[in-house]
Amino acid sequence: MNTDIFQSAAFPSGPAGPGTPEQHAAPDNRSLEERILGGLDAEQREVASTLQGPMCVLAGAGTGKTRAITHRIAYGVHSGVYSPQRLLAVTFTARAAAEMRSRLRDLGVGNVQARTFHAAALRQLQFFWPQAIGGALPNLLDHKAQMIAEAARRLRLSTDRASIRDLASEIEWAKVSMLTPANYLEKAQGRGTPGGFDLTAVARVFQSYEDVKTDRNVIDFEDVLLITVGILQEDPKVAATVREQYRHFVVDEYQDVSPLQQRLLELWLGGRDELCVVGDASQTIYSFTGASPKHLLGFKAQYPEANVVKLIRDYRSTPQVVKLANELLAGRRSGGPAADAAWAAPLQLVAQRRAGPAPQFTECSDDEAEAATVAVKVRELLDAGTPASQIAVLFRTNGQSEAYEQALASAGIGYQLRGGERFFARKEVRDAILQLRAATRAVAESDTPEPLGQVVRDIVASLGYTEAAPHNGGALRERWESLAALVALADELVVSRGAQFTLADFVNELQERSLAQHAPTVQGVTLASLHAAKGLEWDAVFLVGLSEGLMPISFADTPASVDEERRLLYVGITRAREHLFLSWSTARTPGGRANRKPSRFLDGLRPDSVASSSARGKGPAPRRKAAVPATCRVCGTMLSSGAERKVGRCGQCPPGYEEQTFDALRQWRKEAALDADVPAFVVFTDATLTAIAEARPKSLEELAILPGVGPSKLEKYGEAVLVVLAESAAL
Repeated sequence: MNTDIFQSAAFPSGPAGPGTPEQHAAPDNRSLEERILGGLDAEQREVASTLQGPMCVLAGAGTGKTRAITHRIAYGVHSGVYSPQRLLAVTFTARAAAEMRSRLRDLGVGNVQARTFHAAALRQLQFFWPQAIGGALPNLLDHKAQMIAEAARRLRLSTDRASIRDLASEIEWAKVSMLTPANYLEKAQGRGTPGGFDLTAVARVFQSYEDVKTDRNVIDFEDVLLITVGILQEDPKVAATVREQYRHFVVDEYQDVSPLQQRLLELWLGGRDELCVVGDASQTIYSFTGASPKHLLGFKAQYPEANVVKLIRDYRSTPQVVKLANELLAGRRSGGPAADAAWAAPLQLVAQRRAGPAPQFTECSDDEAEAATVAVKVRELLDAGTPASQIAVLFRTNGQSEAYEQALASAGIGYQLRGGERFFARKEVRDAILQLRAATRAVAESDTPEPLGQVVRDIVASLGYTEAAPHNGGALRERWESLAALVALADELVVSRGAQFTLADFVNELQERSLAQHAPTVQGVTLASLHAAKGLEWDAVFLVGLSEGLMPISFADTPASVDEERRLLYVGITRAREHLFLSWSTARTPGGRANRKPSRFLDGLRPDSVASSSARGKGPAPRRKAAVPATCRVCGTMLSSGAERKVGRCGQCPPGYEEQTFDALRQWRKEAALDADVPAFVVFTDATLTAIAEARPKSLEELAILPGVGPSKLEKYGEAVLVVLAESAAL
């Protein structure tokens, strides 16, 4: 079997593309080792030249892991050890897969497959469904929201957009953890109240959602993996066919595999050990989706003969940035046996770049002042010659972006919101691709073809592209930046693929990038969440909102979840090549109470700070739910009901709150319930409202520890409750 049998209209393999030896057979008298391995350091070279048997690559941020594994694949193919059609490289995002395919083409092995787990499984499912299941493959569900809303309505449960989102996330976690509605309740103990519902209700919604999908004859993305696993487990002929097709596997970002993905990988392997995995446990930031580094950390135990290589030479960041990243992880202390068992000893990165500026720490009076300060510093970087595309502002939650959008717009600085409108969905980009495709025949038949870069410039000029950027901002500037990104990409590809790279090749490249959402670089400051920034890098990075309650986030209420927040900040720090700015504000609004404190993670890192008590040996101080008292805190009698235990007071003793505060909270709850079209008790029960009125919390952290205030309600109502309390106190 010499070709990929799993072809699909949804995931076309396309031509091998430019970059193969046949298309660019420029003479090169160097040996194969010199051509493929010559530019690698000692550890990368070991990865790239060890072609058989199990291998585990522990690769720190910026250490060239993608370079090492793509050169490994290229060396294996060119040396004849690997058949390109029988090797599958797997990663976790379509963008990362597209980037890997692009690098492999540049190395002359463009016919090697690089896909996400879902893309690879979907190909197999489309191929084997008729013979294994029969009939037509059900339609693939793009978004769960509508189906989950229908599932909840069937159960007569009231939901809103936030609760539907939380339920969707919980169902996704359950499915990638290989749970069913039948065993979810048993296995999900301790996961709180997703969407504001108890776990019994979630299990019922889970089952109802599965029923709705069956009625509509659709499957979701998790089903693609689950059904593929089921077919491979139950049908020996199908399993044998897949294992004959794929003989070698490379898995990138292995710290992010879920139990379901790991099971699929094991079925692909079928007991063989031709597997190379790459990952960094210190960059595990998706535990909430079911990702676990245990497979990476336990690889040596599973494969005792495995070769383990550590990549610690950091080529991305300056020594100053690397030092801060190392110190952040080193500042972690014991969080108890369970958390300590899940925490992996971090790789100690060694910077390879020359020295740069020291990271800057800035405290601001409020969020608005922080955004304005960032805009001023961005302007200074731009004036000093740093391209806008090489600057990023990273935050913990997407809700923080608005202030920075306004500040940059007011300063006349263009920006792009990562996670906003997709590049290839923009009208000017679609129009440009249509015109480029229409021009391919005329350009191919030209007697005196011009260089590709000039051809692209001439074609998109009719859409508004000019060599000089427009001075004004707004839509005209955004349109120009999109077209300029296409021109710049054409120039880059000519350099990497060779002068024979044609307009037709360029159009094919754009088509593939569009399918993978692998957008070219746009000239604008990037605004993104820390999670969305994973896998990216910039010359200058602003890490904003680094105050307690945001970093770590307020609902990180266990030592393990606080550890994940530390890793998330580590990912943010290691996105910066040279300039790194860290900031926080002491109040939310101008003139507001300055009760915010800088993140505990910055203790010992920022100037004039010392390690906190947790960093001196007591470990992170997780926000635990307050212990439920067994006796009344006023008279000492035993508490008999859940409501009494929630407020810590028996019904005979007077309440410890001011009537105006409780009345204000009840009025707010009534309005919130009307807005959400739910009963008032769904917002907060009377017992919880009483506990809030008596405790009078002054921060999200203090509110979070009260009984009845879970992560979902804290996110939806927390800020509003604090405003009500502050206003009632001022009366």
